[in-house]
Amino acid sequence: MLPATSYPVPALEKGLDLLEFLSAQGVPQSLADLARGLDRSASEIFRMLNCLERRGYIGRDDGRYRLTLKLHQLAHTHSPVEQILRAADRPMRDLSRELRESVHLSVLSGDALVTLSQVESPDPRRLSIEVGARFPAQNTCSGRLLLAHDESFSTSDRALARRLADIRRRGVSVAMSESIVGVRDTAVLVGSPRTGTAAALCVPSLGLLTRRPTRNIAAALKRCARRVNKALGLT
Repeated sequence: MLPATSYPVPALEKGLDLLEFLSAQGVPQSLADLARGLDRSASEIFRMLNCLERRGYIGRDDGRYRLTLKLHQLAHTHSPVEQILRAADRPMRDLSRELRESVHLSVLSGDALVTLSQVESPDPRRLSIEVGARFPAQNTCSGRLLLAHDESFSTSDRALARRLADIRRRGVSVAMSESIVGVRDTAVLVGSPRTGTAAALCVPSLGLLTRRPTRNIAAALKRCARRVNKALGLT
């Protein structure tokens, strides 16, 4: 059932159903295949197919319908990095004001963690990470978080493997900084590794100065991550 606050648009939903169904199939589909798979009459979806074909979203091979590359082209008009920076900007600023801590966003680049952006704490005493700074991924809280969700990453280091498994299970990475004494990092995932938009949202805090326990920082980070993911269209 649709949420009470939604506004159904039957024609649009019918078109999206067609695109999603074609995307899930391994071979082109006939009109009869589509009607049967979507539990709709052939006449009901024929005009929609004609519209999608005219707009270039689908093509036909021997009377069977398939997706074209248009959706792929639209999705890649802007780089994943630009998309996630735009989506995260306001939520990061709000989080920094809420926690009165600095917040930074990082991604993996090879075996390094690279800082993409930062919002500094409004307090006069604050931690700062230079945008563009690179760190060994395995030696950082954010790097381990991203490695934990990277299906292509494997390690023979059993201790690291157990640590990454624990991060995946908990959905948050927490560790004392290995580069700055007395700093505790808390990080959560934003975006999706499968879409190429995965990044780590991290709050570094000075253990002696922060007034919030780790669980409160983690909860605020997760709320922020949900806002970013919503802006990215992932929820």
